[in-house]
Amino acid sequence: MPDSASQLPPRPSLEQLRKQAKERLADLRRSKPGARLADAQFALARELGFESWPRLVAHVEAGSPPRQPRLTAPVSRLLGTKDLSRAITFWRDVLGFEIREQNERTAEVVSGEARIRLGTNDWEPYLDQNREPGSIVFFETDDLDGLRAAISARGGQPSGTVSVNWLKVRMFEVRDHDGHCLWFGRSYHVESPPRPQLMMQSIVPELPLDDVPAGVRHYRDVLGFQVNYEQDDIGVLDRDEVRVLLIARTPRHTGIGSAYLYVRDADALHAELLKKGANIQGTPVSQPWGLREFSVLDREGNRLTFGKPFE
Repeated sequence: MPDSASQLPPRPSLEQLRKQAKERLADLRRSKPGARLADAQFALARELGFESWPRLVAHVEAGSPPRQPRLTAPVSRLLGTKDLSRAITFWRDVLGFEIREQNERTAEVVSGEARIRLGTNDWEPYLDQNREPGSIVFFETDDLDGLRAAISARGGQPSGTVSVNWLKVRMFEVRDHDGHCLWFGRSYHVESPPRPQLMMQSIVPELPLDDVPAGVRHYRDVLGFQVNYEQDDIGVLDRDEVRVLLIARTPRHTGIGSAYLYVRDADALHAELLKKGANIQGTPVSQPWGLREFSVLDREGNRLTFGKPFE
C-alpha cells in the first residue's frame, strides 16, 4: 500500500492521532480482549493510507514545525520573590513560561506539565529572619540540550550539563534573581526504538474436559473467570486479559492440559482462590528463575500455574 496523506487533515496533529489510536484500542478490546495499542495504531495508519504507524508518524513530523522542548513531569510549587514584576519577566522571557494569572502579590506561570506560583507574601517570614529561602525545584524535560540552548539564547545563564549517576539523569542548573535553584534534567537512558508490528499477539490455551459445562461452572465460581461463550462441547472464559478455552476430551484431545499465567500479585490471587476452595498445589514459592508461583488443578486435573516476576 503506498503511503498517502489524502485522508489526513491539512494540519495533522500527532497528539490527536495518538488519542484516536487509544480510542480505537478501546473499541478493539470489546471484540478482542487481547488487543494491544500497536494493533490500534496499525489499523488507524492503514485506514489513513499508510503502511505502518511509524510511516504515519514520520509523515506528520516531517510536515510539522520544529518541536520546542517541553517540561514533561508534573511540578507544582510555591516560590517566594522580593520583586514580583522582575520574577515574572525572568520566568516568561528567559525560562519560556506562560503567564496564566497575575495580581499585585502573586502570579502563576505554566510550561508543559509544570505550574509555579510566585508570591511576594511568601517572603515575609524569611525577611523577618533576615535570610533567603533558596528553594530547589527539579523540572524534567524531553529535550535537555534544546532547552539549555533556548534558555541561553534568551539571556539566561545555565550551568554546564552534567550526569548525576545516582539520579540517572543529565541536568543543568539555572538560578533566578531570588536565589532559587532550578534544575532541568532528563534521564540518560536511551529510549527503545519503535517496535515492529507484531505477528503473534496472544495465546489461548485449550484445556480438555470430559464434562465441559461442569468445567465452565468451576472456572466461573472457583477460579474467578467470566463466561464469554458456552455450549456443550466448548467454553470460552475470560479473566482480565487472559482467555482460556475448555474443549471436550475426545480421541484427538486426550489426557490433560496445562497453562502458565503471569499475574500482578501471586500471593493475593492464592489467598482469593484458597477461600473459594480451589485445588491449590501448595503455597506461592519464589523460584531461582525469578518467578514467584503456585499451581492449581481444575476439577479434571488440568494444571494452571500462576507466576509473578520478582527480578
